[in-house]
Amino acid sequence: MTKPAELFACLYAKEFPAQALLRLRPGLLDKPCVVMEGEAPFEQVCSLTRKARLLGLSRSMKRVEVETFPSVTVLPRCQREETGTKTVLLECAGGFSPRVEDRSEDGAFLCVIDIAGTGRLFGQPEALSKNLLTRVQSLGVTGYVAVSHNFHAAIALVKGMPLRKTVKVILPGEEMTALASLPLAVLDLPEEHAEIFASWGIRTLGMLAALPEKELVARIGQSGKQLLQLARGEMPHLFQPVEPAFTLEECMELDSPVELLDALLFVVNAMLEQLILRAKARVLALASVSIVLKLEDEREHTSTVRPAQPTNEKQIWLKLLQLDLEAHPPQAAILALSLTAEPGSASKVQLGLFSPQLPEPARLDVTLARIRAIVGDGNAGCAVLQDTHQPGEFRMEPFVVSVGSSSVIPASQSRSAMRRLRPEEAISVTVQGQRPKAFIFREKHYVIEQSYGPWLTSGDWWKPTLWGFEQWDIVARAHDSALLCCCLVRERIEDSWQMAALYD
Repeated sequence: MTKPAELFACLYAKEFPAQALLRLRPGLLDKPCVVMEGEAPFEQVCSLTRKARLLGLSRSMKRVEVETFPSVTVLPRCQREETGTKTVLLECAGGFSPRVEDRSEDGAFLCVIDIAGTGRLFGQPEALSKNLLTRVQSLGVTGYVAVSHNFHAAIALVKGMPLRKTVKVILPGEEMTALASLPLAVLDLPEEHAEIFASWGIRTLGMLAALPEKELVARIGQSGKQLLQLARGEMPHLFQPVEPAFTLEECMELDSPVELLDALLFVVNAMLEQLILRAKARVLALASVSIVLKLEDEREHTSTVRPAQPTNEKQIWLKLLQLDLEAHPPQAAILALSLTAEPGSASKVQLGLFSPQLPEPARLDVTLARIRAIVGDGNAGCAVLQDTHQPGEFRMEPFVVSVGSSSVIPASQSRSAMRRLRPEEAISVTVQGQRPKAFIFREKHYVIEQSYGPWLTSGDWWKPTLWGFEQWDIVARAHDSALLCCCLVRERIEDSWQMAALYD
């Protein structure tokens, strides 16, 4: 049985610190930007955009030199945003193959994907490469892809790829020819080896590959043989895949403290868009979104919204977060924020052919959020009885839309209605033979014609909130012959009477 041929696709993103910062700052994409690192006043440029390079800026420039260019936007380097962007790219690459090896360097993202045997899923290598770049560009990152049957040849080729070319595929046996024109810098040579080759006049991989092996090994050691294999595209490699965890999270450090909600929502809008794109790539939806705000007073403000059903509608999530932040505003200016989402299944509701059209659950969530902002968090939802016999005890729970619920409306039946009085109204009751005989309710005297009871309930004897009630169902008549059906309650501990409910 023959071993299947190896095939590798290398994804490369230059100027990664700058790309990681601009991914969630779409307003800066058309402006020259530089990223600074180091302690003030010794900060220097570690990454920059193409427009900044065209203006004459370069790496290792000091802040004093950068400030001579008034139109350049200066951003501080953020390792947290780079780590998050790296995780997103590895997750994207994992959508094409489960075998992905991370070979990132300082200032550049690089990963190699084992795509052997994926032709029936994604087509030829060139089609797969273009599909991968399209997916990466939707995440806000510009990259390059090189495909080769040799692991190291793909890495060298993608590092030396010109700006205008984004995809390159090397056919088997053509590795040495394709690598010949590339500079030695794509091999990341040690400084001592770079000086030796410079003194020999060796500038390209083709010139290095033409050197005799024995003489090269005799002069620079066993590393000379490895360098020749790299230059000729023959270096073997033991693939070491990584398995990044799937986490829907986006974080961002703000350039200046933010106090206005509109400015914060502008940033949240871009972050939500990225979360939804990543969820859609796995045929998922967002079930809940949590926002954590790092405040200027070193505190954190956390808020979570969870609609009735998972959804990928960005405007719905944006409105829910806006209403929640308006109801619970942060108490200081915001320095950084992060969004974390829980994935859920994309919900679909199957209605009958003649069933009436129901409102969308997501629209109902926005309406309920508006109501909660007015009446309070604990005063809107679905009333659920507590596990007790104490009258009037219930709690509020969020509405839940059941996908499998039937849309058939049962036939209504005529029943007597009980209208509870909240709060219960105190009344004066005349008792004869341990049974109520008459009472005064709302300045009107009633004589009891029929009484049913008492029904005794008590509870919470282990707490200070001990309670005990005696309930009576009453049919009474006033002097003007007006009939009243009601429910009287006697509080046994305090020996007081209240009108609890009226029957229709």
